[in-house]
Amino acid sequence: MQSERPIIVIMGAAVRPDGTPSHALAERVAAALAWGEAQHVPPLYVPTGAVGRHGPAESAVMARLLREAGVPEARIRQEPTGTDTFSSVLACLALLRGDAGPLWVATQAYHLPRTRLLFRIAGRPARAVPPPPGPAARASLTRWRWRLREVPALPYDAALMVWARLRAWSTNRQMG
Repeated sequence: MQSERPIIVIMGAAVRPDGTPSHALAERVAAALAWGEAQHVPPLYVPTGAVGRHGPAESAVMARLLREAGVPEARIRQEPTGTDTFSSVLACLALLRGDAGPLWVATQAYHLPRTRLLFRIAGRPARAVPPPPGPAARASLTRWRWRLREVPALPYDAALMVWARLRAWSTNRQMG
């Protein structure tokens, strides 16, 4: 049944100036593919991300990587408007309205708690695709910078999502 197929949201990451995927973006797609293609029911892939500092859109670069790996276009649904984690989650929720399959998120380990929390607060719990292996070869300072960035981002985005849910609830209540 098509509505019960797994849905894998692949969170965006930077695109290099030459239009190729950054290391993080390529890792996220590889993790999503490794997990998704091992499932009994072929998943729907939802790469998300707008045009950042460099084009094309993050979602378009990820969709190209998925197609090059043999994923049929019918199993890829791009979300090209999200400019950050919060807006990407909101845009994916709107895009997936009516799709009832289990939701999974592919991103780096440090980013999973915030992403999953936002989906949960929005009323659509998401599970984690096993994240890419840690960046052992990268400088530890860089790793810590990304981890520390999540400290203020998690409560800030969570508060925004609660506010968005309350506004939607209030609007629905007034209309009905």
